[in-house]
Amino acid sequence: MDVLKPRTESKELLVWRSLHARSELTSDEKYYYRTLEKGYEGELMFDKLTKGLQCDVYILNGLLFEINNSYFQIDTLLIAPQKIYVYDVKNSEGDYLYEAEKFRRLRGGNDIKNPLHQLERCETLLRQFLKKLGYQLPIDSHIVFINPEFTLYQAPHDKPIVFPTQLNQLFQRLNTIPSKLSKRHKDLADQLMAAHQNEYPFCKFPPYQFDQMKKGKLCATCHSVSTFQGDRRLVCDVCGHEETIDAAVLRAVAELRLLFPERKITTNLVYEWCGEGEGGSRKRFVRILRKNLCAKGYGRWIYYE
Repeated sequence: MDVLKPRTESKELLVWRSLHARSELTSDEKYYYRTLEKGYEGELMFDKLTKGLQCDVYILNGLLFEINNSYFQIDTLLIAPQKIYVYDVKNSEGDYLYEAEKFRRLRGGNDIKNPLHQLERCETLLRQFLKKLGYQLPIDSHIVFINPEFTLYQAPHDKPIVFPTQLNQLFQRLNTIPSKLSKRHKDLADQLMAAHQNEYPFCKFPPYQFDQMKKGKLCATCHSVSTFQGDRRLVCDVCGHEETIDAAVLRAVAELRLLFPERKITTNLVYEWCGEGEGGSRKRFVRILRKNLCAKGYGRWIYYE
């Protein structure tokens, strides 16, 4: 087992995370953000399982491809000697009923769009993509419901679905994969990683402006803006997580670049974004920025890259 592409948060999730912490979202927007966050948590749960594989496979997480102006996403892709395995991970919880090819929520809540339709589209596009690269390996794709609190009544027996109680069986089967990977498999993995798109171009966000957003340093764990700092540490009021001031400021810089790519990173901008109005030291910010970034310009016009 070799994880060639670790999972990272998408730009969409990172932007929504900041907007959730720093602005007033509508109930629909909050629901959409929480869906993204929960989906990512489920993918991380699945990653813990794939990292325990003993078979000879390459693991690529969080892939986004484009072919013929159509985009498709793959949560987890395994390259094995004779086959490619694709897993679409769902972190849904609660009781659902499979009826007329729909996943209906019992006792209130929202229904789930049939993930099998998305999986079928993904497999079709991936097959085209692989053919374009010169590969014709068989594809074995499944929906994985990772949350142990998920139940699907009247579940079809002939659909590629893995339920929480079947996860151990899934990984036992994967660990029996014979043979060894070759250079051609590594070449395929390299080509897939090179073709990965870092950003889905059609993401939509609510309008936001710098002056209207809450200022402060976000907690690295729960992403709350309710934090306070001592001489060297930032502490979260909500979850108690601690980290160095340097790390918190550098995350704030990354957040600014994400939300406002047109703005130059200056000491004053970072100082204001971090909510330093109550006796905060500008010298500390200058030290952190100079130590970790490259200064451009002179005097009052210095900015950092």
